[in-house]
Amino acid sequence: MQRHEWWPLVAFLATLVAGYGCDRTRPASYQGYVEGEFVYVAGKIGGRLDVLPVARGDTVKAGDTLFVLEHAFEAQGVVLASAQLTQAEDTLRDKEKGLRPEEIGQITAELGRARAAHELSNLEYDRRVKLFADATIAKEELDSARTARARDREQVRELTAKLATGHLPSRIDQIRAAAAAVEAARATLDQAKWDLDQKTQTAGVSGLVYDVLHYRGEWVAAGSPVVTLLPPENVKARFFVPQAVAGSLAVGRTIRVACDGCGGPVPASISYVSPKVEYTPPVIYSQGFRDKLVIMVEAAFAPDVAARMHPGQPIDVYLDGGGQ
Repeated sequence: MQRHEWWPLVAFLATLVAGYGCDRTRPASYQGYVEGEFVYVAGKIGGRLDVLPVARGDTVKAGDTLFVLEHAFEAQGVVLASAQLTQAEDTLRDKEKGLRPEEIGQITAELGRARAAHELSNLEYDRRVKLFADATIAKEELDSARTARARDREQVRELTAKLATGHLPSRIDQIRAAAAAVEAARATLDQAKWDLDQKTQTAGVSGLVYDVLHYRGEWVAAGSPVVTLLPPENVKARFFVPQAVAGSLAVGRTIRVACDGCGGPVPASISYVSPKVEYTPPVIYSQGFRDKLVIMVEAAFAPDVAARMHPGQPIDVYLDGGGQ
């Protein structure tokens, strides 16, 4: 072969060697994607969706109202339970104290009349005794006067005991039963309030309103999500590395993530290294990623960085902080 014939071959081989040397200087990158762990907000009780103050793309804070279901029935349940509790409490208070002043006054008046009658029957009995001693009256009249005096005396005793009882509360078993009724009514009211509260759902975490699954006027079944939230802390990078590389990774290590529109690689911190080995998912397969057995790794972004990421977005991960 003459010189002019093999020279192109030498130039080609030199180009391959130079290209190989350039590739060796580039930092290793691994393919992955942005993963979002969503928070699905649903109610435990079904109903018509009446109020929906949020829309896709809104940012909400923990405690903000997300949606309200129709709740007329539950509101009336609270009113009814509240009235039942008031009635039970009044009954307990009535059991804990004696008779009303008017009832005490009535018993006192009856006792006064009974005492007056008893005094009169005593006088009448004394006269009858004298008359019987003088043989003026028969023994039957004396017995009748004695009986009337005994009757009036027992009447005084009865009303005296009734007046004393009127100043006392009810029996302890009646008070306990009334107290139990109060507790039952209070529990019913708490349950009614809980049912009413379930018709208004608030955000448990701050984040992005990623999606709205129902709209005003629709019937929402119990447990059916209405709003999907994406908190910044739930946005992460997920990528796969060969077994040999995974052994050098640890939770807390800083890496860099590059994506289209990111304006350059952004930092992330490894938060999870899977303990199991899996086959390379076809979705990230490429000619430059030939290892069949890989390990999944997840990394967390800072909140301001996470807000710019989109779930499903493809990324390139650099373990050595490169990628510029």
